[in-house]
Amino acid sequence: MIELAVLDIAGTTVEEHQAVYVALEDAVRAAGADPTVADIQRWMGADKREAIGGLLGVDPSSMDNAVDDAVNRTLADFRTRLAAAYAANPPHLLPGVRDALGKLRANGIKVALTTGFDRGVTDSLLAVVGVDETIVDTVVCVDDVAAGRPAPYMIFHAMERTGVRDVSRVLTAGDTVRDLEAGTNAGAGIVVGVLSGGLDATALGAVRHTHLLPSVADLPELLGL
Repeated sequence: MIELAVLDIAGTTVEEHQAVYVALEDAVRAAGADPTVADIQRWMGADKREAIGGLLGVDPSSMDNAVDDAVNRTLADFRTRLAAAYAANPPHLLPGVRDALGKLRANGIKVALTTGFDRGVTDSLLAVVGVDETIVDTVVCVDDVAAGRPAPYMIFHAMERTGVRDVSRVLTAGDTVRDLEAGTNAGAGIVVGVLSGGLDATALGAVRHTHLLPSVADLPELLGL
């Protein structure tokens, strides 16, 4: 029996038109990097500060003040670009997601959202799409934990916040390779890849998982609700 569903935000529960990855690519290009499509995909679902450092070719072990300042400037530029993209084309919950979350909670399954965004970006995004404590039980951001995906810490923190102790009774779902890796690293009972984001079944299917679904909207049927 599943007690907790831990779901990614962008591309999984929220349609944001891939704006996060456009903003990420544009910000690192403005900082002098020249990422390929594969480079951007490699950082999907990651802590955005970590992603920027990686795309800029920064070695975390040799970080000095100048390099740290460059990463911080690029991160600030990314946030500005993302805010502008959301203002121009507002994000919204993916079709069927609101009903699915309601059905999960009505059947006693707690719902947590996790994200590679920091708290400031996340709160603004969720306010736009109308998600609050009446829709989900908790929201865990990358700056709430020691490391983002593929580390399992956001999943564990969601368990702490919701009082769930048995990770085998946790379902995780996300649209990126890192989402699946985090679910597997946590030991979640069900690890779902959803095809509502930027990766197809071939890319997600190559990573360890238990299920691939078109959308989070299909979770109630998967669980027999």
